[in-house]
Parts: sequence; structure tokens; C-alpha cells
Amino acid sequence: MEAKNNKTASMEIYIHIPFCAKKCEYCDFLSGPAGGKEQRAYVQALLKEIRAAEEGQGRSVSSIFIGGGTPSLLKEDLLGSILNEIYKKFNLEPGAEISIEVNPGTVSSKKLEAYRRMGINRLSIGLQSTDDRELKTLGRLHNYAQFLETYQAAGNAGFDNINIDLMSALPDQTYEGWVANLRRTAELSPAHISAYSLIIEEGTPFAMRELNLPDEETEYRMYEDTAAILEEYGYEQYEISNYAKKGRRCRHNVGYWTRCDYLGLGLGAASLWGKKRFSNTADMEEYLRNSAFPGRIRLMEPVLSREDEMAEFMFLGLRMTEGVSEAAFRQGFGVEMREIYGEVLKKYTGMELLEEKDGRIFLTRKGIHVSNSVMSDFLLETS
Repeated sequence: MEAKNNKTASMEIYIHIPFCAKKCEYCDFLSGPAGGKEQRAYVQALLKEIRAAEEGQGRSVSSIFIGGGTPSLLKEDLLGSILNEIYKKFNLEPGAEISIEVNPGTVSSKKLEAYRRMGINRLSIGLQSTDDRELKTLGRLHNYAQFLETYQAAGNAGFDNINIDLMSALPDQTYEGWVANLRRTAELSPAHISAYSLIIEEGTPFAMRELNLPDEETEYRMYEDTAAILEEYGYEQYEISNYAKKGRRCRHNVGYWTRCDYLGLGLGAASLWGKKRFSNTADMEEYLRNSAFPGRIRLMEPVLSREDEMAEFMFLGLRMTEGVSEAAFRQGFGVEMREIYGEVLKKYTGMELLEEKDGRIFLTRKGIHVSNSVMSDFLLETS
């Protein structure tokens, strides 16, 4: 992980589209169904926010990520109007990564070709499982055949930078079932695979049910063997849950983990801007009413202290398999990493959860499995 970018470095943009055809059983994201009228009203409010945003002057944009919800539910004219406004307002770098999340069955060949004309050059397809029974359990509206149709149509439209999302440790899922999902997906040879373990979030339908989940040992094997299996197909694990072919890491997410400045636009969207973190209101009525006045819709967090920034440098950077650079820490904060975190580093290297090599600190395979508890030790008490 490198030092925090300065005011002239590139920035990123996240655009939140909070609509989906149906809420999945495990989902706690800020999203829900909406008709055409509601979608148009939201896009008009989003355009107002984009025009009113003061951030970004003199900065180039290295990536745009359109997430949700299911952004691919939007009609082409609505999505095009959003991107046109972004292109007018901000200075995109040549070859900037422009991603959109897509669910199987929500895009046609015509829509995918329109995406290409709009400048979108990366798709993230929410497959989750290649097993139709598992998809039904998750509450997904598509089946595997529909995913294959979408994936083929994306290739035919000229997309060669595609991520596929998969989810492990599902109800009634076996180790063998997970491996079959992985291999079927890897054989399609997408540029990138994101493989997440299911987390039961409070307030979701899954949280209110008795679920037959894989035991801890099976879940451990599922995660640990994912990297080895995907390596057979030419994928490198570069982050706790992300695997990419050479040169195909998700630049937008790498920006998050390396604390690049990013501006979140839309309902509930979060931002990091210098020493400030803030997020937009999650109240749709308030957003529609006040989006033209960013100061009215933003919920500001306390300004990041030096200690906060050092902690973020460590626990975000340690998500990546290459870990954090001692030299970058010194350059960014004017102090040696060991002067601040010597005891923590000694503790976890002694437990073989962290490793030091060539001036970098990174999680070991063993450490990845308990990464949350390791990372929490890098939080510093502030006076």
C-alpha cells in the first residue's frame, strides 16, 4: 500500500443506484424495488447532485463504479444522462476504468452495446452460484442458464473485462458443491472473480430463519482452497476476497484499499475526501428534496486525525495480499511504522499471522482467516 494521495492525484467516483427487482434473502444493502416514475425522479435528483458537487476541480478521475442495487435495471437513456453529466463535470483520465454492476437477465444485447457506446468498459455480474437450487435459496431471480446468456452477450458486445461474483458458505452448501461452482466459473475465464463468504446480516430474512450452514471447518476449507483452485486457472489472489488474471485487478477497489480520494454520489453513497469521510442521507425523500445542495444531504463524520489515517493505512492496506509498505508509511506520516505499531507487529509476527518481507508487512494465509481481529489491533486511541 502506498502513501495517501495528495490534492493533485487522481480521484475515483462511486454512483449508487438503489433499485432492484426484488430484495434477496441475504441482502442488507440500501436498495429496493421502484417503478419507472420513481427511477426517473431519482436520476433527476442525482444529476442535480453531480452538478452541485464542488469536489474534483483540478483532479483527474481514474475510475467510476456504478453500483447498487441493480444499476442494470435502469433504461439506457437514464444511465446515459448520468454518465454524460459526469463526463461534463469531471476530467476523466485516458483509459479510465468505468464499471457497472449487472444482474443476469437484466441486460439485452442492445443495452450492452449501449453501455459500450457510453464508455463503460468493465462489467461486474452477480452470479453468486452456478447451482439453481442455491440461487433459489438466496432469492435470486435468475438461473444459471440466464447467467450464461448474459455472459455470452457481454462478450459478443465487446466486453473483455468482466468480474463474476460468487458466494460461499451458503445454506445446505457442501464443500464439493462450492468447488464445482468455482471450477465452472473459472472455466469461463472471466478477467476477475470475487468470492465472498455469506454473512448473515441482522434484519435480513436469512437472519430470521434457522439455516443449515456449513460448519466452521468446512467454511475454512472452502476459503483456503479457493486461492489454490483459482491459481490453476491463472488467477492471482490480490485481496482477501478478490482474484484476477494478470493486469485485471479492479482498479476502483484497489483505490479504496489504498485510500485514494473518492466521491460517492447518490442515496447513501459514502466518500473519502482528504481528511474527511462523509455519506449521503439514506432517506429517499430527503435526498430527492435536497440533492442540489450537497451540504444538506451529507452526514459528516469527525475529521480524520493523524492516528485515524495511520490506522486506516494499516487495516485497509492489509486487505491486499501485498500488504503495506514501511517506506510508504514513513513517507506519508514522517515516522517509522515500528515506532507506532512495534508491539502489534511483534505480537502477530510471533503468532505467524503477519509476515515481514522486503520492507512490506502482510497477512499470512493463517492470518487472513482471522484478519478482522488482527486489523482491529491497529486502531489507535486518540487523546
